[in-house]
Amino acid sequence: MHWIITYYSESIQEEILALPAGFLGRYLRYSDRMEVYGPDLGMPHTRAMGDGLFELRLKAAEGIARLFYCTMVGKKIVMLHQFIKKTNKTPLKELEIARRRMKEIKNAYTQRT
Repeated sequence: MHWIITYYSESIQEEILALPAGFLGRYLRYSDRMEVYGPDLGMPHTRAMGDGLFELRLKAAEGIARLFYCTMVGKKIVMLHQFIKKTNKTPLKELEIARRRMKEIKNAYTQRT
């Protein structure tokens, strides 16, 4: 069974699809791989951020972008947040957005089961 990529919201999906061409090309390539091989492609493509949060690391001529995601039961990968990096370190604000969204998704899942 392959993995399924879903999105926190429709607006997140639209933001990702509106990324500059270089980022979008890398995202599409890596997301295809993730559907087949799972969420952990290893460095330099993916990295665990702790507590079930991961980042997809995109590098292109336009710069560097990051997409945060988590996994759910049933082989689902949920894209939570994306941003284009402007500094060497990941801004805490961006990480907090992704963690908050992951918590919402996981809480909603546990309430359904």
